[in-house]
Amino acid sequence: MERTIIGSFATRREAEIAVEHLVQEHGIARTDIFIQAAGTANSAGSKIAGADIESGHPGVDKRGRPELEGEVEVSVDCHGEQGRLVESAFKAAGARQLRSH
Repeated sequence: MERTIIGSFATRREAEIAVEHLVQEHGIARTDIFIQAAGTANSAGSKIAGADIESGHPGVDKRGRPELEGEVEVSVDCHGEQGRLVESAFKAAGARQLRSH
């Protein structure tokens, strides 16, 4: 049975970690994973984290502010028994909410 599982994350970093685990540890095809803002506005999540805090270069100040207009959603088209793996990876990465259809 195929279904789509959607996890909501407070930060872009958490969403990216979830995707990394799904692809590298669980062998989920990257073409089956989609990332988008939860609402209609562009968003990097609802909390600042990771690269949104620092520029990544020593001695270089961060410029600008991240768009914090809501959570980041990661959805995965699951095949067969992948659903449990996806839900587990989402929870481990910090998903605030899970839903499926």
